[in-house]
Amino acid sequence: MDQTVDRQTTVKTDAPLSESEKNAIIGGVLLSMLLAALDQTIVAPAMPTMARLLGHAEYLPWIVTGYLLTATAMAPLYGKISDVYGRRPTIYAAILIFLAGSLVSAMAPNMLVLVVGRAIQGAGGGGLFALAQTVIGDLVPPRERARYAAWIAGTWAVASIAGPLLGGTFAEHLHWSLIFWINIPLGLFAMAIINKPLKKLPVVARHHRIDGLGALLLVAATALLLLALNWGGSTYPWLSREILGLLACSAVIWSAFALRLLRAAEPLISLEVLGNPIVLAGTLSMFLLQAASIGLAVYLPVYLQSVLGLSASESGTAMLGLMLGTVAGATFSGRTLPRFFHYKRIAMAGMIFAILCLGVLSLVAGHASLLVVEILTTCIGLGSGTTFPVATVSVQNAVDQAHLGVATGVLTFLRSLGSALGVAILGAVALGYGLPLAGEGAQAVSATAEAPAFVMIFLVAAAMLLLALVALGLMPEKPLRGHPEAPVLAD
Repeated sequence: MDQTVDRQTTVKTDAPLSESEKNAIIGGVLLSMLLAALDQTIVAPAMPTMARLLGHAEYLPWIVTGYLLTATAMAPLYGKISDVYGRRPTIYAAILIFLAGSLVSAMAPNMLVLVVGRAIQGAGGGGLFALAQTVIGDLVPPRERARYAAWIAGTWAVASIAGPLLGGTFAEHLHWSLIFWINIPLGLFAMAIINKPLKKLPVVARHHRIDGLGALLLVAATALLLLALNWGGSTYPWLSREILGLLACSAVIWSAFALRLLRAAEPLISLEVLGNPIVLAGTLSMFLLQAASIGLAVYLPVYLQSVLGLSASESGTAMLGLMLGTVAGATFSGRTLPRFFHYKRIAMAGMIFAILCLGVLSLVAGHASLLVVEILTTCIGLGSGTTFPVATVSVQNAVDQAHLGVATGVLTFLRSLGSALGVAILGAVALGYGLPLAGEGAQAVSATAEAPAFVMIFLVAAAMLLLALVALGLMPEKPLRGHPEAPVLAD
C-alpha cells in the first residue's frame, strides 16, 4: 500500500469535550444502536398480523431477511467511510437512512413495499451497530473503554428481550405500524442529543478513497451467504440445488473479494487490520459467541413454551434472567478489566462457567422446573456476558486510530454474521427433530417428544461457546492504552 495513503492530520476543535458532552454523545449513539438492534427482533411477533392485513404471506420471511442482509453487509463499509469522511456525517447519514426505512415501512400499503422499507432500514442500521462502538473508541482510551463496552452488551441484551415484547404488544393491542413509527421521534431525539457535542469530536483528515469494487463484492458475497443461511432447511433443503448454488456463488465472490484485497491500492479492509492476530482471534471469538447467544435467545422461548408450558408473554418475561445475566456479566467484566494485566482471563473464566451451565441445562432439559431454568439461564448470561467487553476492547486496542473504524466494522460484521449462522445451525437441529419454530405452533407440541431436541440445541450452543473459548485463548494480549497513572492491580 502507498505510504501516503495513511498520512493524516488532526483538525483541532474549539474546545475539548467535557465529561457531560462525552456522556451525551455516548447516550445518543447507544440510543441509535438500540433502535437498530430492536428492529432485528421487534417484527417477529407482529408478522402474522402483517400478513393478514397486507397479504402476500409468502414474502413474510423477507421482513426479517431483508433487514438482516443489508445491515450485515453494510457494517464494514460504514467503518471505512467513517475513517475517510469522519464520524459525525457518517453516523448522521446512517440515522437518516434508518429513519427513511422506518417511514417507508410504517406507511407500506403492501408486503413488497414493507420489504423494501426493511431493506432500507437495515442499510442504516448496519452503520449504527458499527459506528456506536467506533465513536466510543474515539472518545475514551481502551483502558477506560471496557465499561462502555458493557453498556453496548446491555443494549444488545435489552433489544433481544424487549423487541419481541414490544412487537407483540403493538400488534395485539395497538397497530403494527407503531413498530416503525416509534423510531422517528427516538431517532430524531438521538440526533439532537449528539449534534452539538459531536461537532467537537476531533476530525482526522486523511487522503483515502473508497474501493467501490471491493465494497460491491463484499455486499454481494455476504448477501448470497445470508440467503443460503436463511433459506436452508426451511424454504429449501440444505442439500438442494438452490442452497448449494448460493453457497458456491458466495464462495466464488468471497474469493474475488480476497483477491481484490491483495491487489487494490487501498483495500476496503486494511491488510494490516486483517493480519493482526488479536483482531483475527477477537473477532472469531465474538462471531462464535454471538452465534450461540442469539441462537439460544431464539430457541429458549420455544423451549419455555413447549416443554414448560408457558404462554408467549410468560416466556418473554422468563427470558429476563438471560438478559439481566448478560448485562451483569458484561458490567462486571467492563469494570474489572482495567485492573488486570491478563484481562482475557476474566472472559475465559466466564465462558467456562457458561459452558458448564449449558451442559447442566441440557441434562435437566426434560424435567427441570422454571426456577431451575431461570437460575441456569441467568448464569449462562452472566458467564457469556463477560466476553463482550474483553473482545471489543482487545480488537480496538490492537489497531491505531487510523484503522479504528475498519476494525470495529469488521467486528460488527462478524458479530451480525454469527447471529445468522447461530440461528441457522440451531434451526437445522430443531428441524432435524421435527421441532416447530417460534410462532409456528410451539405450544402445541408434546413436552416429552420435544425434550431431546432441546437437549441437542443446548449442547450445540455449548459447543459454539467452547470454540469461542478456544479462539479467545489463542488471542494474544496487548497492554491496554490509557492514562499513565492508571494502576494495574492484578495479573
